Amino acid sequence: MSKKERNIADILLQALPYIKKYHKKKVVIKYGGSAQIDDNLKAKFAEDIVLLALIGIKIVVVHGGGNEISSMLEKLGIDTEFIDGHRVTSNESMKIAEMVLSGSINKEIVSLVNHSGARALGLSGKDFSFIKAKAKSSGKFGLTGEITSIDKKAINNILKQNIIPIIAPIACNEEYFDIGYNINADTTASEIASSIKAIKLVFLTDTMGVLDKDKNLISTLNTKDIEKLKKDRTIIGGMIPKVDAGISALNNGVEKVHIINGKIEHSLLLELLTNEGIGSVIKKHS
Repeated sequence: MSKKERNIADILLQALPYIKKYHKKKVVIKYGGSAQIDDNLKAKFAEDIVLLALIGIKIVVVHGGGNEISSMLEKLGIDTEFIDGHRVTSNESMKIAEMVLSGSINKEIVSLVNHSGARALGLSGKDFSFIKAKAKSSGKFGLTGEITSIDKKAINNILKQNIIPIIAPIACNEEYFDIGYNINADTTASEIASSIKAIKLVFLTDTMGVLDKDKNLISTLNTKDIEKLKKDRTIIGGMIPKVDAGISALNNGVEKVHIINGKIEHSLLLELLTNEGIGSVIKKHS
């Protein structure tokens, strides 16, 4: 056996205990960043999802689409307002957000996964009314919402049929039918992971994970570490909502949260099925 062949065998054997551990377990993946834009990375992501599903892992994908929404609003000449860094979703922009998220983005992911050899189903929180929400901050952000309930039975029934749900972060109103709410995708992924008792929540981002002040990867953290790093401003900007969503999931029964670089081909497989992984793993402080 050549050295190359031994290396391949070692990699396959390294994956075996993880395949055993995660078989029939639920993993929620927040799909965003460059991995959602670059055509090559899209294809690699779909391949990863199919492989994980074929070895028996119950995968749920929640995707974002903020950049695509902003681009479409700009093309249509619709102004976008931000308050404290948060998008204000007007009635007009809500229609565009739903068109982009539940339409073009969602169906492209579904098509890629189906084409790669699995069965995927695209839906938003309006389908089955399985995600309900109310206006965030009493309507300060327009039709940007916060989740009030998730019908876990709807997701679990899809998973029982060996179908991969691909979920757009759009919710219905908790009280009456209307245009709906635009929900932060990180928050949606966290809430879904908590509701279905997923073993893991994985965020695909454009960075290696949580970095220290010298921009070096911190491979393992707990919730107490996260609070310290937020206080000393090591964790800033767009990483804050991700770690906050992760902590919420950990506090609600999810075992581990992973933040990984989606710009690396097959990053999901490297993180979940190898000893070293490639990103940051967050655990609950004991």
